[in-house]
Amino acid sequence: MQFKTKMIPLAGAIAFAFAGAASAQEQVVKIGHVGPISGAIAHLGKDNENGARMAIDELNAKGVTIGGKKVKFELLAEDDGADPKQGTAAAQKLVDAKVNGVIGHLNSGTTIPASKIYHDAGIPQISPSATNPKYTQQGFKSAFRVVANDGQLGGTLGRYAVQINKAKRIAVIDDRTAYGQGVAEEFIKGVKSKGGGAEIVAQQYTNDKATDFNAILTAIKSKNPDTVFFGGMDAVAGPMLRQMKALGINAKFMGGDGICSEGLAKLAGDSMADGQVVCAEAGGVEEAQKKGMEDFRAAFKKKFNADVQIYAPYVYDAVMVMVEAMKKANSVEPAKYLPELQKINYKGVTGNIAFDAKGDIKDGTLTLYTYKGGQRQQLAVTK
Repeated sequence: MQFKTKMIPLAGAIAFAFAGAASAQEQVVKIGHVGPISGAIAHLGKDNENGARMAIDELNAKGVTIGGKKVKFELLAEDDGADPKQGTAAAQKLVDAKVNGVIGHLNSGTTIPASKIYHDAGIPQISPSATNPKYTQQGFKSAFRVVANDGQLGGTLGRYAVQINKAKRIAVIDDRTAYGQGVAEEFIKGVKSKGGGAEIVAQQYTNDKATDFNAILTAIKSKNPDTVFFGGMDAVAGPMLRQMKALGINAKFMGGDGICSEGLAKLAGDSMADGQVVCAEAGGVEEAQKKGMEDFRAAFKKKFNADVQIYAPYVYDAVMVMVEAMKKANSVEPAKYLPELQKINYKGVTGNIAFDAKGDIKDGTLTLYTYKGGQRQQLAVTK
C-alpha cells in the first residue's frame, strides 16, 4: 500500500515531464495581418483578414513541421483604418509582438510608410493589394506584393478607354491617396500613349472620406465628358455614381481595383447602368486556374457566410507563400527564410507566384470587369 502511494506522484511527474517535452517540440509562429477593419472600406479589410484566417486555419488543421518542430500558426490581426498614422502604429505593434512575418497592408497609403518599419526590423512583408509602384521602389528587400502594380493597372485601363471604349473626352478624379493619385496618373499615361484623339478635358480632386461631389461633378459636366475615371475606393465611387446620375452625366465610369468590388453595385444603388462601369482588378486567373478559384470562393462562402469582395484569395496565397519559404529554409526566423521568399516559385489559387528583384510579382495578370443587373461580370484577363 505504501509502495503504491509513493509511485503515484512519481508516475505523475513522469507524465508531466513527457507533456513538457511534447510541448517543447511545438513552436508558435505569429503572422501579422493589417487592413482597415473600421471605416468606409471595412468590408474590404475584413475580406482580406478572412483570407488570412482561412489560410492559417488550414495550415493548423493540416499540421506543419519546420526545423523538426510542429508549428502552431497564430494570426495577429490589426486595424489600420486605411489611415497612414494608424498604419504605422499597427506596424510597430506587430514588430513589438515579434511577429515572424506580415501580410498587408491593404492600401498603398498605409503599406508604404509601414514598410520602412518592417524593413528596419528585418520582418518580411507581403502586400496582397497595395498597387502603388513606390512600395517596391524603396530598395527594401523585405517588401513583396502578389498583385500587379498601378503602372500595369492604370495603363491598361487608359489604353482600354481609348482602344475599346473609343473615349474622346475624359475627365479624371482622384482621392489624393497614394493609391488613388498613383492609379489616376498611370491611367492618364495609358490614354496619352494611345493617342487616337482622346483628350483629358478635366482633372478634379476629392478625398477618401468625401460624400458630396456636386461641385466637382458640375465642373466636369460643363466639359461634356464621355468617360469619367476615378482613382479611389468603392465607398466613394458608389455615392459618386449616384450624384452623376442626378446631375445627368451619362458618361462611362472607369476605375481601378479599389472600386472593382462585388459591393459596388449596392453602394451605387440603381444609378449604375448596365455596362457603364469598367474596372480592373490587379490580379486574375487564366483558364487553367479557374476551377481552383471557384473552389476557393465556394469554401470561403461556406466558412464565413460571405462572398469574396476582391483580395481574399491573394491574402490566402500570400500567407501560403510565406509559409512555403519557411519550409524551404527549414526555419521560421525572418533572416533565414527571407532569401527563400526572394526566390520562391509557388503555384497558388491566384496563379504562379514568383518575385522579381524589386519584390513585384512576375507576369502579374489583370482582370477587366463590368456590371450588369447589379452583378460583376468579367470582360477579359490580360497581362
